[in-house]
Amino acid sequence: MEQPASPEHPPMRASDADRERVAQILHAALAEGRITVQELEERLDTVYAAKTLAELGPPVADLPGVSAGAVQPATPRTPALDDRIGGVPGSKMSVAIMSGADRKGAWTVPAEHNSFAFWGGVELDLRAARFAERHSTITAVAIMGGIDIVVPDDVIVDVNGIGFMGAFESQDRAGASTQPPPPGAPVVKVTGLAFWGAVTVIRKPRR
Repeated sequence: MEQPASPEHPPMRASDADRERVAQILHAALAEGRITVQELEERLDTVYAAKTLAELGPPVADLPGVSAGAVQPATPRTPALDDRIGGVPGSKMSVAIMSGADRKGAWTVPAEHNSFAFWGGVELDLRAARFAERHSTITAVAIMGGIDIVVPDDVIVDVNGIGFMGAFESQDRAGASTQPPPPGAPVVKVTGLAFWGAVTVIRKPRR
């Protein structure tokens, strides 16, 4: 059991592995219908912002079958990387100004990708993509336009953007039978702004 915080026993710091382990518990709870997509997003925000192990407990405290060990330090090890990780990064930008742009099929998502739509539309489909690094960030800005980002159900997704007179949202179309992402799966963070437009992240089964 974690020691109470005190000068002699300061709060134990959480590692990336600790946060990912708790995130996978939340994805499993979503697949089982125990929490909603909105609750998942809210709890993931807390998990990824957690600095100590104590902060990882509340997001999963009301889920059945979650032991105290779930928020204890992970055994140090080198995580096995998903076989989709690695390769030469693809384009770092997709732009649609009064037009359309897309990235589909076999392409390699860079660690940082910027997508911009103005009076136009962008579609990013990651279902057949590789990932240059395990953690990728897509910054999407839609101004009087639309950006659709399709992600497979076997990657970890964190959506955190702003909708101003527009919508910045995620949709789960993976179905109730989907399984949580495997250990070492790619992690995709989507952030940005929708102004009089829409940024939609759609989670679907892999083709």
